[in-house]
Amino acid sequence: MGHSRPRYNQKGRMAQRETRKRKRVGGEGDDDDSNALVIDEQERKKRRQEVIRLDVQASTGESEAAHAGTSTRLAPRGVADIVFLVPTRQLLAAGAAQAQDAAPKMSSKKKKRLDAFIDRKLKKEQRKDLIASLACSTTALFVKRSAQPFNPSGSLGVVAAAEAAPVASTSSATSTSSAKANVAPAVGSALAAGATVTIVKRKPKQLLAASGVDAEPVRLEQDADDGSYKPLLPAGSGFKNKPDPEGVTGPLGAPLPQSELPTLPPQRTVHIAVQRTPEIEASRAELPVVKEEDRVMATILGHSVTVLCGETGSGKTTQVGQFLWEAGFGDPSSDNPGMVAITQPRRVAALSTSARVRAELGLAEDSPLVAHRIRYSSTTSADTKLVFMTDGVLLRELASDFLLTKYSVVVVDEAHERGVNTDVLIGVLSRVAKLRETQWRAGKEGAKPLRLVIMSATLRVADFAENPTLFAKPPPVLHITARQHPVTMHFARHTQHDYLAQAYKKVARIHARLPPGGVLVFCTGQNEIVSLVKRLEKKFGPRAIAERKERVRRAAAARASGASFSRGKPDGDDVQLDRALDAKLTGRGIDMEEDTDEPMHVLPLYSLLPTERQMQVFQEPPAGHRLVVVATNVAETAITIPNIKYVVDTGRAKERKYDHASGIQSFEVDWISKASAAQRAGRAGRTGPGHCYRLYSSAVYEQHFDQFAKPEILRMPIEGIVLTMKSMNIDAVANFPFPTPPDRAALRRAEKTLVHLGALEPSEADSRVGGKITPLGRSMAAFPLSPRFAKMIVAGQQHGCLPYVVAIVCALSVGDPFIREANLGDEDDVASPADDESAALSRAEIAHIRDPDLKAKEERKLARKAFFQVQQRYAALGKGTSDVFKMLSVVGAYEYDGGRDAFCEANFVRVKAMQEIHKLRAQISRLVSSTFPGLDAGFVPKLPPPNETQQIKVLRQLLTAAFIDQVAIRKDIADKSSNTSFAKLASTRGVPYRAFGIEEDLYIHPSSNLFHGPPPEFIVYNELHRTTKVWLKTITKVNPAWLPVLGRSLCTFSKPVETPSQALAAKAASSAGQAAGDVRQIFVVPRFGPGTGIELKPVQMTQVLVNGRWILQ
Repeated sequence: MGHSRPRYNQKGRMAQRETRKRKRVGGEGDDDDSNALVIDEQERKKRRQEVIRLDVQASTGESEAAHAGTSTRLAPRGVADIVFLVPTRQLLAAGAAQAQDAAPKMSSKKKKRLDAFIDRKLKKEQRKDLIASLACSTTALFVKRSAQPFNPSGSLGVVAAAEAAPVASTSSATSTSSAKANVAPAVGSALAAGATVTIVKRKPKQLLAASGVDAEPVRLEQDADDGSYKPLLPAGSGFKNKPDPEGVTGPLGAPLPQSELPTLPPQRTVHIAVQRTPEIEASRAELPVVKEEDRVMATILGHSVTVLCGETGSGKTTQVGQFLWEAGFGDPSSDNPGMVAITQPRRVAALSTSARVRAELGLAEDSPLVAHRIRYSSTTSADTKLVFMTDGVLLRELASDFLLTKYSVVVVDEAHERGVNTDVLIGVLSRVAKLRETQWRAGKEGAKPLRLVIMSATLRVADFAENPTLFAKPPPVLHITARQHPVTMHFARHTQHDYLAQAYKKVARIHARLPPGGVLVFCTGQNEIVSLVKRLEKKFGPRAIAERKERVRRAAAARASGASFSRGKPDGDDVQLDRALDAKLTGRGIDMEEDTDEPMHVLPLYSLLPTERQMQVFQEPPAGHRLVVVATNVAETAITIPNIKYVVDTGRAKERKYDHASGIQSFEVDWISKASAAQRAGRAGRTGPGHCYRLYSSAVYEQHFDQFAKPEILRMPIEGIVLTMKSMNIDAVANFPFPTPPDRAALRRAEKTLVHLGALEPSEADSRVGGKITPLGRSMAAFPLSPRFAKMIVAGQQHGCLPYVVAIVCALSVGDPFIREANLGDEDDVASPADDESAALSRAEIAHIRDPDLKAKEERKLARKAFFQVQQRYAALGKGTSDVFKMLSVVGAYEYDGGRDAFCEANFVRVKAMQEIHKLRAQISRLVSSTFPGLDAGFVPKLPPPNETQQIKVLRQLLTAAFIDQVAIRKDIADKSSNTSFAKLASTRGVPYRAFGIEEDLYIHPSSNLFHGPPPEFIVYNELHRTTKVWLKTITKVNPAWLPVLGRSLCTFSKPVETPSQALAAKAASSAGQAAGDVRQIFVVPRFGPGTGIELKPVQMTQVLVNGRWILQ
């Protein structure tokens, strides 16, 4: 007959029956019973027998009411509803006596239901006891903390009262106990505000031993009340706490970690009242760090070092300083009268943060109470309490005031960026804080402890908190969650090589399709930012939108009038050219269908941008405009741009990589780290839910992105850091507590360079301390410059060259001020200036060109022509012997012109670079006057050019002495086995050079003044850059006769070479019986460089007779 069909919805009915069954067995409201304590089987059995006995007694007592044949409940109402019903007729028939002795027989199912009911009752009783004990402990701890803000023993708990240890309870008490419990709460306690707490003196308990029910009851002995600290016992425990190894327990008796205990005794603080506007109060209330103010300040007050880990958006940068302000730090009436220093890695962050904090504290814009100190500007005064500065400024202050006596707290912000100055500053401050605390504990007059707060925006704090060489005792780490709205991540399906075009396409789509909100685009450098900003403004700028609307209006009017658009008419040409441009861009992979009438407010943001233009990103965009900021990683963590809802992340960054072995630097565009990607994405969730569009695939993100970026100390030269530490009398730099120590080879190379510059004494081969600093090195350390540039300042006081040396050093420190065209890069096929001059058209001719592409091409040619003319004009100084003289010439011309921006535009130089050179020149001139009293640095607005005979030669020698270990030699001279000669070539194009310690061929960069001239034999270079080749940049021609004198430490000398005249003179003196003097003039053959070196021409030197041996002077 076949299989029978299942009943309709049989499976669903079975599921419903199982659900009802579980409800009957388990009851309601017991979902959390799994978290209760385990029920003892003996206790369950005992309770079961009591319930059955009560049921039997109740059945016997109600026998008269059972004649009607009804059933009587044998348990309380709640039990009978869910357990069972017993027929009373059976019990009556058995008799009352038998009913009391005989328990009713139950099935296993009914027995389980009874056990479940008993378990629930027992667990509820246990929960009630646990809640009561927790309330007791919490209330007692509240009283303890309020009445006694600090316990000298460092303990947390309750100090016993006079006769017994009263315990706070929320339950009601008897009249006798409540009479004893009317104790007034301590002054300042939270209980004085109206909370009702009953103090109950509990009686000693009799608790069962852990072995079982049959064990003898154990009675707790009541300790004698001597007023000592007695930790609370855990709820339900009948045994005393085991002695804690640290001697400190928490509210429930659990031991506290040693790192959470205060290490500094309490100090008197003064609360400073701050009147803020309601708007500021409302905005501060939303910051996560404000909600943790008590915890943050308690940790800072109790510890000398605190690590605060708060994600971007938590408000730590602007609020921690205000916490310290309100706590009295910096106030003369408190125990911490020193200033509060907050360091930032960037100047723009120090300026913007100081202005924001000043506004939130309700101070005037020019108030000196909150000041800033950066490289060229300082607003501090004697009344300053809070100062924001760059980490380099504070590091230089340590050289003159190692104990930082003017400060009570130093807050190191953005420590996760791992800059060189930040790492060294944390290492030095770890020792300064310990030394200040030791002096303060010893009672030294005027000594105050220094508190160090390290703030990081990522979870990468192990290098600080878990570094035993940095902090012997791990400091407490506080984690502050960010005020972060959800950010949706969008990965690209495929990672495109042309990420700039993809960024343009993504911004265009966001602007056309998505709701209003700011867009933040991350690029790698200035050139990419300028290029993308121009393209966006050309398509979506206010002028482009207005022109497009006008064309559409004219086209609509013409169609309405019936006019035809033939080729040759202006309106028709405009429309066709616009369509042709769209078609061309679409062919490049850019979707130009994304069109909108809403204009963009496009702003660039990078470090070389003038400060006024940088601050524009914080201002509200014009009404009806969408804000689009195209920035480098300066917008990643240093500053917060308001109203950003969309982030376009290219996933790349341009980083300087440095090879410590060869000294070759390279600026490479590489993938960022995962931590940086998270920081970038977080910028979209500051004001509301946002979106982050990553222009790379998730596979690339997982496989090619490191977790964290490498610290900067591993990616740049460290000669300046070593010299600064030596000036602080830190001789053993290798033993310094770096958060991430540099390579030992890099340290040895840095010390060797300083020895060649004369800043350090030569050290022994097996010395671990290294060479000691020389008087020349101590003078060099007084200037905030590279050691090479500092040596030029110290040694450039002859022949009136100091004003020119200061100008050269400032230009080299800031960088090449000239703007570079896109095709004046690192390629070999750069067109010559003559070719550009002959091919370029005049502006009048260009104005008549109607093709936009051709017109733009001719305009670029005209700009190149003007660029080369400017280069040739400024390169004339020194007759092409050094690239540095071109910078000196343009600096002098800029100062002579009055420092106008129009000069910079006409001469292809960057405005901000020239402004920084001017400011640095004024600062270095003041330092020279203060370091060398009576010496005029020659800071005059109109600096005359140096003379070609004496001063130019001296400047070249100073440059050679500063870069004496960076000498490049033409390959045909360095390699004697080569048969090729480059001496008669007219240009250095393709001419290789060799340098010591580098096994590759080096080439003069096409932008050099020496590129189009005959190749010199010896040159010194400032930088080595690797692209397609290794390029020599910022070159100076060297006379090889200077090398034995200026680079004595790099030279070896042969035995004296006797000339015929010297031989005749020595023979005549010996025949006459005359004794030889103690000093003589000889000729020797020097060899320059390590190893065998390069043989130079013989030079005349002086020898002195010392203990029977002739020694070169």
